[in-house]
Amino acid sequence: MSAMLAVYWKEVRENLRDRRALLNALVTGPLLGPVLFITMMNIAVNRELAKADQPIAVPVIGAEAAPNLMRTLKASNIDVVAGLPDPEAAVRDQRADVVLRIAPDYTKAWNAGQPVQVEVIHDSSRRDAIPVVARVRAVLDAYAKREGAMRLIARGLSPSVAAPLQVADRDQASSQARAGLMFSFMPYFLVLTVFVGGMYLAIDLTAGERERQSLEPLFVNPVARWKILAGKLMAICTFSLVSLFLCVLAFSTAPWFIPIEKLGIMLDLGVGFAAHVLLLMLPLIVLLAALQSLVSAFARSYREAQTYLSVLMMVPILPSVLLSVIQVRAESWMYAVPLLGQNLAIVQLLRGDGVPAWQTALCLGGGFVAALVAILATAWMYRSERLAISG
Repeated sequence: MSAMLAVYWKEVRENLRDRRALLNALVTGPLLGPVLFITMMNIAVNRELAKADQPIAVPVIGAEAAPNLMRTLKASNIDVVAGLPDPEAAVRDQRADVVLRIAPDYTKAWNAGQPVQVEVIHDSSRRDAIPVVARVRAVLDAYAKREGAMRLIARGLSPSVAAPLQVADRDQASSQARAGLMFSFMPYFLVLTVFVGGMYLAIDLTAGERERQSLEPLFVNPVARWKILAGKLMAICTFSLVSLFLCVLAFSTAPWFIPIEKLGIMLDLGVGFAAHVLLLMLPLIVLLAALQSLVSAFARSYREAQTYLSVLMMVPILPSVLLSVIQVRAESWMYAVPLLGQNLAIVQLLRGDGVPAWQTALCLGGGFVAALVAILATAWMYRSERLAISG
């Protein structure tokens, strides 16, 4: 045990002196992702809220034919401006978000009680124009329903005659579940943080020492190889755990910067959430540390190990990417699959659904079994004398 701890403290102290590795493990890795994510969310949300509240200018062609409609638009904080000679080109060139075109026979058809046409010219591929188009459409729909009801009343009919089916929309999503949807990509950042947090240390403790020819003097000491490996893995896991803790701490500041009250959502990223996340991620910390050490052991230089681990980095983030684009109904067995189980459980925590004890046990059990297999494979690699030979 003393030999294992000696190796552990030696590697931790040496890594603390490496400013580049320390910067990547404890600053860039855990903080860059959350800061960028929160900043982009803050900018996007505030921009959308500003568009929803501020007046917008909409060019209207043929506005003189529909004075009542124009007054309704102005009452809804939509300023009517002069129409454009080529509205389609204006929308394509992004000189206008949306353009309304009143049909030439609008007045004649309206006076005859016939349906009239108003064209909404827009570009659905422009994400920044979607809120503007939605506001204009909402006003037009409300105006159409109101005027349709007035026509029925003028004919002695109840407006309900035109609406035989009333749809009652009962959304079962809680405010925290909606917040969970917004932050469903968080597991991606957490797994990536764990990987980056220990990657440089794993490379240095295996491929780096092999390149510097310092493994051979270490192996000739009368210490069991598994104790040397255990000390190195403990050091890697320590930096990964600290990196993960800093990442979770950075995400916990999200409610301070994102106007969740205006969005009508509730975001709980407090101590309970952080503790559960750290518990769920423990097997992945050990698993990734062992895999990084194993892959680095095949490399003969530090740069070659970086190349190998850059490819390996795609594996842990794959479940997060797939779950973000593919709707998967969670099954019991999925929680026992490393990476996948952690993704599902963390999303449940974000939604406020909680993670039952049996799901937590499956996540921990499946993860630690996979970690044990990776550790045994790495230990077998450490038994080879070729590991200490460079070149």
